[in-house]
Amino acid sequence: MNRIESVIYGIVRRNPVLKNAIRNIYQSFFDLLPRKKEYFRYGIEFKEGYYFGFHDLQELSADGTRLLVHKLPFDFRMPLAGETEQVGYLDFDEAGHLGDFHELDYTSAWNYHKGCRLQWLDDNNVIFNSTVNGRLISKILDVKSGESRVIGCPIDSVSHDSAWATSFSYERLENCMSGYGYPYSDDSFLDMDAPQGTGLYVVNLAEDVMDLVVPLSVLAGSVPEEFREGYMHYVTHTEFSPDDRYISFLHRWRLRTGTDLKRWTRIMVYDRTNGNLTELPSQISGSHYVWNSGNQLLASCIIDGHSCHVLFDMNDIDSYRVIAPSVLNSDGHQSFVSDDIFITDTYPDKYRMAKIFRVNIPDQKAELLASVYSPKTFQSSPRKGHIACDLHPRVSRDGRFVFFDSCRTGKRGVYFMKLI
Repeated sequence: MNRIESVIYGIVRRNPVLKNAIRNIYQSFFDLLPRKKEYFRYGIEFKEGYYFGFHDLQELSADGTRLLVHKLPFDFRMPLAGETEQVGYLDFDEAGHLGDFHELDYTSAWNYHKGCRLQWLDDNNVIFNSTVNGRLISKILDVKSGESRVIGCPIDSVSHDSAWATSFSYERLENCMSGYGYPYSDDSFLDMDAPQGTGLYVVNLAEDVMDLVVPLSVLAGSVPEEFREGYMHYVTHTEFSPDDRYISFLHRWRLRTGTDLKRWTRIMVYDRTNGNLTELPSQISGSHYVWNSGNQLLASCIIDGHSCHVLFDMNDIDSYRVIAPSVLNSDGHQSFVSDDIFITDTYPDKYRMAKIFRVNIPDQKAELLASVYSPKTFQSSPRKGHIACDLHPRVSRDGRFVFFDSCRTGKRGVYFMKLI
């Protein structure tokens, strides 16, 4: 963003409706100009009609041969309760080519951004959200045998030892942040601002037992007093640290009534060893983040009024670092290549070009890997819902590939670029 764009974003960032309206009007002027040329640092391959979703999950199997995907039943509108999509995988060979699609199952709990939280548990088992008789559940499925097991609640993220998962109210999330939850009822206590009966859950996958570890009432009790009444609180965007000691999540809240849809955010970290709860010093901001193996958390935040990427260290949370601020001055979705190198993206700019950068933390350098066109037809709107196709770059475990979603051809598709 340039300086003027940055100032305006800082003013409207808490109000998604106003922010999107101003963005749409602004970009419309530049639609009259010739389209910018796309750029790819390395060659790309893609397959249309599929997507994966959020940047915090691994879609490539450990052996590098199967790429998890959602197969689109339609586009340009949000799914209704009961509408399904196929989940499965694409063949992926050593040379890095996308092959045939193999259907694994159907899901009736999905959206374009977080999908159905489809992810690998191990070499042969995946887990994803769905419904049974209108009730939200998750399912563990063996990709070889086809055998499956139902978990009695939806999940968000899974621990690295595949023994635990996080959960929260997806109905409450959908009510507060449409397009990220699911259109089904659960124990969300929608009539209450910050109920004691819901919040952040930890799920024992072997025993199918979920425990409420951080109630919303506790979270709301630690915010400034002005936000404690008349605001609807919720949890979203959870992730285990690589050693599974910590669970990070976003604690968000918005006004319960009225047309003002502003929201506020804290990045919270729950310590599973002692039950302590830590708020990162992100100045009541935060959107997307990812962990590295050193128990450092890289997040998009607003620090001192400036949009930036910030590296927090759980060993000393107050000594945070702003990374490459001259280039990374807008929101993004991060994925680590190594502890010192990460990939991140941007939202479409005024020319409808979204970018992918490779960032070296010690050198504070950001290398442009791609500049990708995003058609106007994929803009979210009150009529279409949250249909936008974010790039959500995701790095493979071995650091060889970056995968991303794109609608550059006018159709949603999964893409990859070989880095080395």
